[in-house]
Amino acid sequence: MEIDPLLDDPGTRIVVCCGSGGVGKTTTAAALAVRAAERGRRVVVLTIDPARRLAQSMGLTELDNVPRPVPGIDTSAGGELFAMMLDMKRTFDEIVEAHADPARARAILDNPFYQSLSAGFAGTQEYMAMEKLGQLSARGEWDLIVVDTPPSRSALDFLDAPQRLGSFLDGRFIRVLMAPAKAGGRAGRKVMSLGMAGLSLVTGTLGKVLGTALLRDVQTFVAAMDTMFGGFRTRADATYQLLQAPGTAFLVVAAPERDALREAAYFVERLATERMPLAGLVLNRVHTSDAAHLSAERAVAAAEVLEASDTEDDARAAGLLRVHAERMRQLTREARTMARFTAVHPRVPVVEVPALSEDVHDLAGLRAIGDRLGQTDGAEPSLS
Repeated sequence: MEIDPLLDDPGTRIVVCCGSGGVGKTTTAAALAVRAAERGRRVVVLTIDPARRLAQSMGLTELDNVPRPVPGIDTSAGGELFAMMLDMKRTFDEIVEAHADPARARAILDNPFYQSLSAGFAGTQEYMAMEKLGQLSARGEWDLIVVDTPPSRSALDFLDAPQRLGSFLDGRFIRVLMAPAKAGGRAGRKVMSLGMAGLSLVTGTLGKVLGTALLRDVQTFVAAMDTMFGGFRTRADATYQLLQAPGTAFLVVAAPERDALREAAYFVERLATERMPLAGLVLNRVHTSDAAHLSAERAVAAAEVLEASDTEDDARAAGLLRVHAERMRQLTREARTMARFTAVHPRVPVVEVPALSEDVHDLAGLRAIGDRLGQTDGAEPSLS
């Protein structure tokens, strides 16, 4: 896979990095953003992972819901880099403030049920990630948006967010709670008595289960949000279509380990099912050796010969040979694991990034990762 043509293409407007936890996904997203910016594009990178590594590696004291310029970027090619971290509740608040009149917005924001929902309702983070991505794209301020998704399979939960939120908003529970507010007044009481005699029984039972105060908060919230429900679904569907558009590219990030590549296979298959544009697989932390011509078996045999000697130098050399043997076994395991993935998904392009000798903690480290991502000449990296 060729990364630089992907990043340089003005038609590429969104790059989404997804993968399981602990495979260097956040670092990959940051490295891609740095490389694209220093090659001349105006880039914003959005992280949904709560880890602070992205801010630290870019020299920022913190990330929040507002794009912050990243210092130290080489702007000679005309590019810029901004970084931000999704604030789920603040994004929800912004939606309410933008799509409700001030009085209704205040009623929603002050509602205890809304405060709980916006802070931790299942699926809210994924939905708000889609909202924020849609907002960034609509503003048209950046050439490229790089998205770092949550770890594990929840990285693709945002693909389900519109449907799950729509099911929640259209569900029987919500319709029951909305009925009193929609009916309202004397006419409402008449309707209740004629056609909805069971509603009071239902809400009475819910009041016992949830508590009267909580039920009242939920009903007030639903009544205030009624006019906004359609907008939620419309915007989510629009962002979903944006993710399917030709200007979007998904990169699955994995490590050369069985579990990580199993998760990568799930992502690849899920993206195909959803007809999302997969650019390829970034295989991160691949181990290499400058002495690959010396097999593990030969290294062990040589070590055994040296260990028969009583000299300190021979013992030291034997130890190094055994370390090399273990490295060669690791390389073999990684190659076999990747071969199994490739056999099942032969058409998925792959770019390999060698394992670094230390953790990435600054822009120099991100540039080093970016250089390896952009390397397509087959040269042997010397990072491990």
